[in-house]
Amino acid sequence: MNLDPALLNAFVAVTEAGGFTKAARRLNLTQPAISHQIRRLEEEVGRPLLYRTTRSLTLTEDGEEFLRYALQILDAMQAVTRRFRSSPVVGSVRFGAPDIFMGERLPALLTQFSRAYPNVRLDVSVGMSLDSQAMVEAQELDLAVVLCARPETQRDAEGVVLRRSRFVWAAADSFELREGGSLPLAFFPAPCVNRRVAVEALEGLPVDWHVAFTSSSQSGIRAAVMAGLAITPLTYDDLEPGIVVIDGRYGLPPLPEAEFRLLWGKGDKTLAVREFGRLVLDTPAEVPFRTRKAKAA
Repeated sequence: MNLDPALLNAFVAVTEAGGFTKAARRLNLTQPAISHQIRRLEEEVGRPLLYRTTRSLTLTEDGEEFLRYALQILDAMQAVTRRFRSSPVVGSVRFGAPDIFMGERLPALLTQFSRAYPNVRLDVSVGMSLDSQAMVEAQELDLAVVLCARPETQRDAEGVVLRRSRFVWAAADSFELREGGSLPLAFFPAPCVNRRVAVEALEGLPVDWHVAFTSSSQSGIRAAVMAGLAITPLTYDDLEPGIVVIDGRYGLPPLPEAEFRLLWGKGDKTLAVREFGRLVLDTPAEVPFRTRKAKAA
């Protein structure tokens, strides 16, 4: 069986539009032309796919099953076309982001961009200790997602806000501090905005604290917190089961609101950079814990 994609498109259009006339308008064809294509398709398949009356049009049992295959075939053909279509976009894109921003979505985004623009070289840096803002200003990155404390005025803001959250003090729900003990803190290595906002908030306060654990990986910090070895500053969206908010306990001061922002380099944006930035803006940011009810200690 050698199915013509035009016949499959006609069949899908008829089922989605609910009739031949609307499908014809959608495909910029005449109603008799659509009817002829459906007849050809049914002859090719060897089975009726539609029940037709003067008032209604419904799929036969075979038609319902054939529709699923038709959609899969058309989707696959579009994917092949996108994958192997020659793209005029060339060059490179240097992108930085904290690993907590997109989570599992980042690999899919990179794959999508690489398939759409195979002639563009990607140079991606991901990590909590990246000073991405400084790298953008130094023209070492073309664009970057940065986590920052929410600026006091809009005049101080740079880039485009992708997501808002707030910083919180977090610990294991079993965490206990012996009376008079020094607060053990877990930090990413500097430079790190979580570390900076925590230290700035603690400065000048009569709170005894020390750095008990340092790790450059998010999993390392979480392991230390879950084990009850330390507390750490996180964004509210990065809480997970077993980790609770302890704001206000042990003399801990409030932490500022947080924002994820997309920053662009100061120079002219190439088409490749603009397209990658558009994809970042169109891709929902990973929010691993927002839909769950956070537990406060």
